[in-house]
Amino acid sequence: MQEQTETLFETQFEEEVHTGLTDYPKHLSSKYFYDEKGDKLFQDIMNMSEYYLTDAEFDIFSTHTEDITQLFSKNSKNFNLVELGAGDGKKTKILLQKLVDNKADFKYLPIDISQNVLDQLSNSLKNEIPEVAVKPQQGTYFEALEKIASLTNTKKVILFLGSNIGNLLHPQAIEFLTQVQKLMHKDDLFFVGFDQKKNPQTILDAYNDHTGITAAFNKNVLARINSELNGNFDLDKFLHWEVYNPETGTAKSYLVSKVQQSVAIGKLNLNIHFTPWETIHTEISQKYDDKTVEWLAEKSGLEVETQFTDSKNQYKNYVFKKA
Repeated sequence: MQEQTETLFETQFEEEVHTGLTDYPKHLSSKYFYDEKGDKLFQDIMNMSEYYLTDAEFDIFSTHTEDITQLFSKNSKNFNLVELGAGDGKKTKILLQKLVDNKADFKYLPIDISQNVLDQLSNSLKNEIPEVAVKPQQGTYFEALEKIASLTNTKKVILFLGSNIGNLLHPQAIEFLTQVQKLMHKDDLFFVGFDQKKNPQTILDAYNDHTGITAAFNKNVLARINSELNGNFDLDKFLHWEVYNPETGTAKSYLVSKVQQSVAIGKLNLNIHFTPWETIHTEISQKYDDKTVEWLAEKSGLEVETQFTDSKNQYKNYVFKKA
């Protein structure tokens, strides 16, 4: 039972923490892993040998750079390259450099909820590829994308990399893809990374490394509650746990309470009670095959224009257009 008094929420973070921790079973959104510390931890994850997703997408971008950039420029004198959840832009820089080399007429519009990430990306591009015209867009994907779509009729190439689509269950993914589709015009392209089904152990290792980086990343949501909402979570009393169902292709992350404990969240006037081994569900990482992706596209008003895969067939970038 949760002890609580009525409270007014100042931010979406406050509201979702309150809702998630008073629900049963408990849950918190993976989008709140990210702050300055979380951004750094995720960069560390992308550099782990176990986290094959980064190397696989690098492989695709390095091997198919010419074909991808030619596709972006097809049937258009100029275009906006819009990236949802841009992060540090390491992979995207391969494409940006090739587009610059090909003298493509484009603007790069990275979208991220983290202003810290956008500032770092903008500064690094000024130093590394100063020819790129960068117009960062801070905010949620759809707020920024809707604004971009309303301001110009210029062709859009929308990037959604790193298998971020995998953080959504299939019904949510269909809703997400449909929302993007509605903001696309006839010649626009939607370039999306989908992690493929593979050896289950390979997937488990990617999300539960032996050095504990992924555990620290997941626990960062508790650290944020402590620092931003005056919480008193003891992070050592929670275990990071990963499971994978090869039938559905669904990997899930949990934080598991090791002991019976109570946690106070001062800013929410909330006391949360945990029984031993009670869970907080924090993340889903969905894996795919061609049949599933084609079904998602059909349900969303999209169709697959083409696809690119890495040399080990672990990961694919699919290119969608409006059906």
